[in-house]
Amino acid sequence: MKAKIKQERKEGYRDGYRQGYHLGLCEAVKRLNPGTAGVQRPLRLMYVPQGFDAIDAGVSEALNGLVTELIVCPAHAMLETAARESPEAVLVMNGLHVFPDNHLEQIAEIRRRGISTAIWFVDDPYFTEDTAVLCRHYDHVFTHELGCLEFYRSHGAESVHYLPLCVNPGMFNPRRIGPEYCYDIVFIGNAFFNRTELFDRLAPMLIRHRTLIVGGFWERLKRFDTLSPFIHKGFIPPEETANYYSGAKLVINIHRPWESGQDNRNSYRIPAKSINPRTYEISACGAMQITDVREDLAEHYRPGYDLETFGSPGELESKIEYYLKHEKERQNFALRALRTTLQNHTFAARLPRLLDVIDEARARH
Repeated sequence: MKAKIKQERKEGYRDGYRQGYHLGLCEAVKRLNPGTAGVQRPLRLMYVPQGFDAIDAGVSEALNGLVTELIVCPAHAMLETAARESPEAVLVMNGLHVFPDNHLEQIAEIRRRGISTAIWFVDDPYFTEDTAVLCRHYDHVFTHELGCLEFYRSHGAESVHYLPLCVNPGMFNPRRIGPEYCYDIVFIGNAFFNRTELFDRLAPMLIRHRTLIVGGFWERLKRFDTLSPFIHKGFIPPEETANYYSGAKLVINIHRPWESGQDNRNSYRIPAKSINPRTYEISACGAMQITDVREDLAEHYRPGYDLETFGSPGELESKIEYYLKHEKERQNFALRALRTTLQNHTFAARLPRLLDVIDEARARH
């Protein structure tokens, strides 16, 4: 018993030292890459959140520094707020899920008042049955999904722009966490069919390590009984997600499948080509990730340098086993990804592109 306690103390000390050393390196990266504040432009902008704080908080904080006046209002009060506050432009986030049935009637009336309107779709292409209708009711359409650009133009949207996702480093960042957040392997997300197929294949390897799987519907696993001790069911808030990313040796990123089915409203079968928000969020937490590949991944991160990729269960398993044994390489990946994210992929760095489109259109009119 004494020997076991002594060994646990030794391992705890070693893990604490490693965490502290890594956090020190992450802090150095952050100080050398403070990000770009951006130029504040004279614009009275109204922002309508989608109700998902991981994105909404980052957008609001960035816009506060990028426009002279920001008005934030809930979806049900868009028209009322616009009539009272007279913004020059309105930015709607996603237009799905929490938006009321009279959403488009409100937007139509806002446009009749001469106010420029923009929407940023960040769940593409998984709800194209809905967004195909929404897109033609806005002056400007932004999408994080390369595969949806021509789709929206074909449905009547005239001003369509590719605007990749990004991250709020105030929410997702390296931090000191307790041992309850420290795992060898972490995956956070719901159990879509491509994920269950992969984890069923990897189950014998996953149970040999300190593994955590978080999300809903993991009862779909064929090997659920085997993996259930490693599963935390249901949603966790972004702050908890960031804690687990910060404490992980490796984070797996598996993109949602785009095919239409029980989990999607994509009967148009628009293929997904763009990376998900987790790609940025994992990197912003100073963690190494191993991700499957989307077409635009190399536009934002350098595979084999900022992060690792896999194309098959066997490749993922071999890379997990390799990097769990090579701490220095894991650390270098994590630090390079953190630097790339802070330099290029924050909301403060991304949103000036959106504001440029709105400003240029307003100047023409």
